[in-house]
Amino acid sequence: MTQPLRYGINVTLDGCVHHEAGLPPDAESMAFWTDELRRSDSLLYGRVTYELMESAWRRPESGEWPDWMDASEVAFSEVMDPMRKYVVSTGLDAVDWNASLVRGDLASAVRELKAQPGRGISVGGVRLPAALAELGLIDEFTFVMHPVVAGRGPRLLEGVREQVALVLVERREFESGVVVQRYRQAL
Repeated sequence: MTQPLRYGINVTLDGCVHHEAGLPPDAESMAFWTDELRRSDSLLYGRVTYELMESAWRRPESGEWPDWMDASEVAFSEVMDPMRKYVVSTGLDAVDWNASLVRGDLASAVRELKAQPGRGISVGGVRLPAALAELGLIDEFTFVMHPVVAGRGPRLLEGVREQVALVLVERREFESGVVVQRYRQAL
């Protein structure tokens, strides 16, 4: 049995997934994302997302979390920081932060990761998840829809050319108006 590959991302009403689209985290959404991380043993990112996440959520050398972090962000960081990370990149020569580079054929490499024992692999980002969806390798999609129209930026699963049929398995609403929708691939 393979472990599931789960894609989760914040998205605006107009489908924007850019991290600068004005999606300020609140305690409720940060608690949700922290719980999502706990469902997996490892993280799978492309270079851009890896570098973005490392710059925001890696424990500083001082060992002290920055003053800008509130309690919910510290909790998120404390779960993410020690997790095993896999980085798909042809441009990086090396990675750290508990990470390994993924090279070669993407489909084969991800199938090998999924075949390892574990609770699951969480994938984030924009381009890598679109490629994985195209390959039919994502088992679960979680979209956290924010009540914002960004008007610009990369779009959710932009570039997927083949239909990916999904079945809604969970829907939740937050006090902020955020709606979480979780899907699995239709069989």
